[in-house]
This record gives sequence, structure tokens and C-alpha cells, in this order.
Amino acid sequence: MSKRPLPPPRTGPAPATGETAVPGPAAAGRVPVARGPVARAVDGLTGRAIAAAAARAAAPGGLRFTERQLYYETCRVLSPGAALLRRLPGTPAPVLRLPVFTRALEAYGRENVPGLLPPPPVPRLRADPGTADPAGKPERPGAAEPDLYDYGLPRLLLCQDRATAGMLLANHVHLEAACPVFAAADALPLDPRLLAALQRAEGATVYVLHDASTTGAALPALVRSGLGPAPGVRVVSLGLVPRHAAALRLPAGRGPAPGRAALAALPAALRTREADWLAGGRFAELAAVPPDRLVRTVLRLTRGPRPPRDSLWSGLRGLRGTGFMTWPAA
Repeated sequence: MSKRPLPPPRTGPAPATGETAVPGPAAAGRVPVARGPVARAVDGLTGRAIAAAAARAAAPGGLRFTERQLYYETCRVLSPGAALLRRLPGTPAPVLRLPVFTRALEAYGRENVPGLLPPPPVPRLRADPGTADPAGKPERPGAAEPDLYDYGLPRLLLCQDRATAGMLLANHVHLEAACPVFAAADALPLDPRLLAALQRAEGATVYVLHDASTTGAALPALVRSGLGPAPGVRVVSLGLVPRHAAALRLPAGRGPAPGRAALAALPAALRTREADWLAGGRFAELAAVPPDRLVRTVLRLTRGPRPPRDSLWSGLRGLRGTGFMTWPAA
């Protein structure tokens, strides 16, 4: 794998591209600098690739997507030969540097990209009763809908990245899967009423969606410990893990090597090669998964087995059993 660095994986409410985005000319009072013809040509080529990537990311059905997802889709547009290597596992380096993409997107205009979601908003702060801290704490999810906790909750989805949670909500995954979607940073520790709703439903499941990184791999265990004594509630990791990233040929980066505490928190179910991959500082972001594939996978894994589809013969058997030539009794 190439050692071209990617920005470190996001572990909380960081914006989609804010950690490595190149500041614009207005930032810090900088004076615009004239760019040469080569740089303008690169920006123009990247802008055309962004337009093609946006159309691919929104298909099918006009999906909404984040800026980070658009970045990885642009990398796939600029490397057409990667489609021929899909069956070969690996984690190649991205063909486009993130600052170059950010600069080209600013020149192209974010408002000109249909389907692009704005950065996720910072959660509002609520006053914490019993403390003197005026800033308070982040408002718990579901505070505006208190009746959410009056019923049994069979499943819940927690995302490591707030932008990913916003993307799934924007595409109505929570409605189709009948599964509330929260960002882990906003939902942990779980509200006692939300935990009671999970316990009220027999066999409830908390799904965790995370990056293939040391922080992401340790998130399911963190969620499990945060639940406390919650009989009947299980925690299931949906990935990513390094073998998923290699099977999907997701672009990966390399950051600082994790410390001993981070390595000790890795789940024991990881294979030796995966643990060594993470120990080298490598990571792959969930945003690198194509948006349509991410939505399909989340729906398939969260809503469980689908009921059998009615066929012509089953319909005829049902009509024969109910007497379709007779009038209803009431």
C-alpha cells in the first residue's frame, strides 16, 4: 500500500472535510494568489470529475451523500482501471489528495452539486440540572419526541461519524428499517428511557457502524460497557473491519501508530493480519463505501429477514381458502 497520507480518521463530531481542508483566501486575511495554468487545468479536470462523481453517488433514486463520500467517489472516477481490480483484495491509496479535492469543490461550488449534504450541525447544548456549568451538555437525541420512549424498541443504530448518521437519516433509512439512527457521540451514554425501551422489547439489538480503525474497532465494546446491566440487549458491530476494507478495495491511509492502550482495546475476534494492519496506523473510512451500497447493506442487516413475497399460486390458494366468490359476512 502506498504511504500517501490521508487525514486521520474522525472519531467525533468533526466536519466532513474540515480537518485537512485548505483555508480559502478570506481565511486569516490572506490575499488571493494567482494560480498557474497547470493548477487551473488540474482544478478544471477535478471539477469535471466531481460532477460525474455526484451523479454516480446519487444513483439510484437521487440519494443524498456527504462531502467525504463525494471525495471517495471522485477518486473512483479518476481511477477507471480500479473497476478491473475489484476481485483482488487490497487497500490502495487514493488517487486524489484531499486538499486538491476541497479546492476544486470550492471552485466548482458546493451549491452546484445536487444531493450534497451540508456539514452536520453541532448539537445544541442543554443545561445540566444540579451543576453550575452554564454550557451544559449536548442535548440527548429524541428529547423533542418524548413519546419515543413509551414503546418497545427492537433495534437501534449508532454511527461513529455524525455525518454518516445524517446521511442515513436524509435517505430515510430509519423509516424503512424502523430503526432510530443516532451518532454515537450524541447518544452515549444512552438515555435511561431509551435503554428502558430497548429492554422492553425482547431481544433488542444495538447496531454499531464504524470505520476500520483502532478507534472504530473499539467502539462496539465501548457501547457495550456503556449499556451497563441490560439483560436481553445485545450489541452487534456492522463494520467496517480491515477485511471488509480489503474485500471492497477501499482507499486506506496511514496515520501515527496507535499506543498500547488502543491496541489492547481491539476486539479479540480480529484476525492477526487485521490487528497488524491496524497496529501499523492504517485505517479505512466508512465514507469510502459507495453510498448506494452503504444504504443497501445497512437496510439488509438492520431490518432482518424479509417476509416471503406473495406469488400467483399462494394468492390462488388464499382465494380458494377464503371463498373469493362469496360476499363478505360484514
